[in-house]
Parts: sequence; structure tokens; C-alpha cells
Amino acid sequence: MRLITLSMLPLAMLLAATPAASRDLDQDEALQLRRDGLILPLESILQRVSESYPGARLLEAELEEDDGVYIYEIELLTVKGVARELEFNARDGRVLQDEED
Repeated sequence: MRLITLSMLPLAMLLAATPAASRDLDQDEALQLRRDGLILPLESILQRVSESYPGARLLEAELEEDDGVYIYEIELLTVKGVARELEFNARDGRVLQDEED
């Protein structure tokens, strides 16, 4: 019995070290969450982005669910040609990440 337990240890360690997968939400799910008041409208997030990075070009915007937290992931290209990836808590608009991509 001890041999089985030790042989399963690497698998258990691998599973524990694997980050939880996030899930992209489709437009119907996003619309329903918005209607239910569970997330902010994407437009309000994009307004904040344009205030922080005037003239930047939007490359991609996604809504994801990660461990029960809804996250807007925004990719943009600044006027200086720098690609940036930003993440916002979709419920309250708090910036979670802002870094060069």
C-alpha cells in the first residue's frame, strides 16, 4: 500500500502545481451577467483604458472566469507601439494587471 501512495505522489504534486484553468465567456453569457448586474459594461472599462492610454488601439478584449472571478482581459497597442495586456476585475473595475505584452 505504501508503494501505491508514493507512486501517486508525483501526480498529486503535478495537479497541485497546475494553475486552475480560466474559461472564456461567450457574448451571450457576458450579456446575461451584465443584465444581472454582476459585471460592469465593457464600455466603462474601455473608457478607463483610453484615459490611461490615449490614442491606443484596441487589439483584443475578452471576458474570462477564473476561480469564480470575472475578468476583462484587454490587449492594446499604445501610440508608442508598445503592446500592453491589462486585466480588470469585471465586477468592480479594479486593475489586476497592467504590463507590457
